[in-house]
Amino acid sequence: MSNNKNHRKIILDLAVSLDGFIEGKNGEIDWCIMDPEMGFPNFLNEIDTILYGRKSYDLWGQYIPQEEASDEEKEIWKLIHSKEKYVFSRTQKAADSQAIYINENILEEINKMKNNPGKDIWLYGGASLITTFIHLGLVDEFRLSIHPVVLGEGKPLFIDIKRRLNLKLVNSRTFSSGVVQLSYQWNGN
Repeated sequence: MSNNKNHRKIILDLAVSLDGFIEGKNGEIDWCIMDPEMGFPNFLNEIDTILYGRKSYDLWGQYIPQEEASDEEKEIWKLIHSKEKYVFSRTQKAADSQAIYINENILEEINKMKNNPGKDIWLYGGASLITTFIHLGLVDEFRLSIHPVVLGEGKPLFIDIKRRLNLKLVNSRTFSSGVVQLSYQWNGN
């Protein structure tokens, strides 16, 4: 949770391949390592809100793990689904009761959200929403888990970024799986 109780952080937390892709050329994410050592449930307990682009929400917003999934995976999805969800879409209005849809005034809506009491906010993505948030100066922290794989092609993390982002490394962690997690703060300037 943010040190300043009056300001919730927007945290971009993503898995990234060594060559900078967030998914493979066919949308695959089978290369992502869900290592218990990484403490993903701890992160989920530090947030109370998840921000999705419409395509990401359609894929993952109401995902239910297979019955044969591990208890840990089921618990992670239970935690994810306990959060308040916002979906950003230029065209689609509220399509279900599981999320709040935002179609305009992103800067104003997010600033209101950040100033309301609560835990930090997870910017889940996709790439287009991430770009929009960067352009609006809304990302407070980049928490990137670099996975030990080179995909060669796919969807890049950063697209259409037109300016330099000067970041400050605030934490780094290395896991036995080979994943390296880097956390950077950005003040939006």
